[in-house]
Parts: sequence; structure tokens; C-alpha cells
Amino acid sequence: MSKLDCLGVGSPIVDTLANVSEEFIAASGAARGSMTLVDSARMAETIARIPGTLTQAAGGSAGNTVLALARLGSSAALLGRLGEDDTGRFYRACHSGAGAQTDRMKSGPGASARCLSLITPDAQRTMMTDLGAAAGIGAADISEADFDARLVYSEGYVMYNRPYLDAVLELARAAGADIGFDLGSYSVVESMKADLIGILRKYVRIVIANEDEARAMFGEIPAREQALRFGELCPVVLLNRGAAGSIVNAEGRIYEIPARRVDRVVDTTGAGDLCIAGFLHAWLRGAGPEKCGHCGALLGAEVVQQTGANLSEEAWGRIRGEISRILA
Repeated sequence: MSKLDCLGVGSPIVDTLANVSEEFIAASGAARGSMTLVDSARMAETIARIPGTLTQAAGGSAGNTVLALARLGSSAALLGRLGEDDTGRFYRACHSGAGAQTDRMKSGPGASARCLSLITPDAQRTMMTDLGAAAGIGAADISEADFDARLVYSEGYVMYNRPYLDAVLELARAAGADIGFDLGSYSVVESMKADLIGILRKYVRIVIANEDEARAMFGEIPAREQALRFGELCPVVLLNRGAAGSIVNAEGRIYEIPARRVDRVVDTTGAGDLCIAGFLHAWLRGAGPEKCGHCGALLGAEVVQQTGANLSEEAWGRIRGEISRILA
């Protein structure tokens, strides 16, 4: 294994994307705009009721970020567990094809994880996830050698496997890596706020949250104040606010980053994940907080103009050129 710029920690999930109505979301029983864990039977039943075309792609929150980092030229890999099936082989091929390393992906019993992303006409996505083999990963599957990276970045959903997350954080710290943590979902924050605060204080250098997660953490206070409150827990804060842009708090200094203009929002799937990738790519290159924020805004704006989180080769070429100009 070679030393990485970034090791992502999360569930390797194959996404199935579908455009549906608000009525479909209501009937599904899923929490609109959030992620709901389901079993394989409920996943199959929901998919069977979807009208129209389904699109498949490699996904998962940390997985999306890792793929984007690799496309940008950072060395990156995902630490997670796949089943020994066609879905798992598809996932590995997507990562290797994008230039990400796949030697940290583990194999285990059970089907590989899948996520159904239901996209409503307002471009909001509601996710139903069957973690399958990904849920079985544990401390015994990993070692310090996996964490030979400058930055270890974890998605918040790993909180649902707390003994494993504890091992990840300790091994990352022992390896001398900086640690980044994305809160993942307001439902994660609401159910585990006290534990999250302890983790952020003890381990995390860079914390990432969106408006819903910040509200779940600190209540209805202004976004700038939320960023300052996060700054009491971690040195670097990225607060994503969608069309309102983002706020970066670096060591108590606040930077307000405007969102890039988008003519039409098609789908918000992966918007936060790719924004994080742009931010981290710049941070790994020693860029200042403001430039990191602008790189994040660039990727976030690109991905919402299409369905899914996978951009075209033409788009990646354009993005790499623009990021070079931002970082110059």
C-alpha cells in the first residue's frame, strides 16, 4: 500500500437513482430529504413500484468524495467492505477506472450495499439504504497499515457502527493522519449528538456539516454563529448552505463563500460530497481557507446540474482547469 493524500471511510454503496413524485415519497414511508436504513425486502418492494428508468452508479457519501478526489488528481482510496458479487465487482471497477486505489476495500459475506436515491421534482433526494455486507465491517478487518494517509475522512453514517468507528479514529491518530468528519445527516446528529461532540473534540481537525445538521446540533441560530460554535470543537469548519453558499471557519476566522450561479438544479445527489472533495483537494495542497471554499463551491455547482454524482470526462477536464486557476 502506498501513502495516500486521503483515505475515505464509509460504506461502498451502489446507487440506484430514480425520479419520483412527492406522493411516491409519502407512500414509501421514508423521511423526506434524509437517509433511512432498510432491509433487502423493503428495498426490492420499493424498487418494484418505481415507474420509469433507473440509473446505477458507484456511490456512498465517502465513496463519492473519494472518486471526485481521484478525478481531481489526489491519491485517494475508500476503506469499506463489499460482498463477493457482481455489485461489488462493479463498484471496484468504477473506482479503479476513476484512478482511485482499491487496496483498502475489504471483502465479506453478504450482498454488497445498495442505496435507492429517490429524486423529487424540486431536485431533493430521499435515500433508502440496504447496507448488506458493508454493515459487517469491524475492528478486526483493519490495521494501522490501512491508515497510511495524510488525511483520514469519515462519513457520519459510520456512527451507526460505533466500535468500528472508535478503531478507525484510534488507528488514524496512531498513524499521524489528520482527521476529517462529515456529520452525514440530521438524523445522525439528532440520535447521537452527545457522542458526536465528544468525537469532534477529541479527534477531528476538519468538521463538515450542512444546514440541517448544524440546526440539529445547535438549534435555530444564525449560520455564522453555528460555524463559530463548531469552531469551539474543531479547528476547521466547512458549513455547507446549498444555494446560500458556505461558511468556512478556520481557527476562529470566518470566510463566507458564495455559491456559484446555476441556471437549473436537476438533482442534489452528491452535491455535498463533491463540495467536500473540492475543499479537501485544495486543503491537501496547502491552499488557504477561502480558496478551499471556492473549490468546493465549483464542484457543488457542477454536480447539481445533472442526475447523480458522476460527472462526464469533459466536465472533469473543465473543473481541473478552473481549480488550477483558483489555486494559482
